[in-house]
Amino acid sequence: MTTQKIINDELRVKIFKALADETRLDIIRALYISKNEMNCGEVGHIRDTTKSNTSYHLRTLKEAKLIKVRKEAQAKYMSIDLETFQTYLPGFLDTL
Repeated sequence: MTTQKIINDELRVKIFKALADETRLDIIRALYISKNEMNCGEVGHIRDTTKSNTSYHLRTLKEAKLIKVRKEAQAKYMSIDLETFQTYLPGFLDTL
């Protein structure tokens, strides 16, 4: 097995683990439907989660490369990483 194939398989595992959680799936759905960036507070209101719980879910989604995070001063803004979805899960977002 090539190194690139191993790396791709590891990312696939992270992607499916990240999407196996209802809260994270709701975050992805909200980001996709909004078509805009959302800050941490806005994401937290999706499921009415605590700040630390929201951070945990966002970190998991970021590690799976499902979201992009942009930092501006003290604020962080999240958006869907369309490239990852198009590469590994084509058509998935349209089912949300």
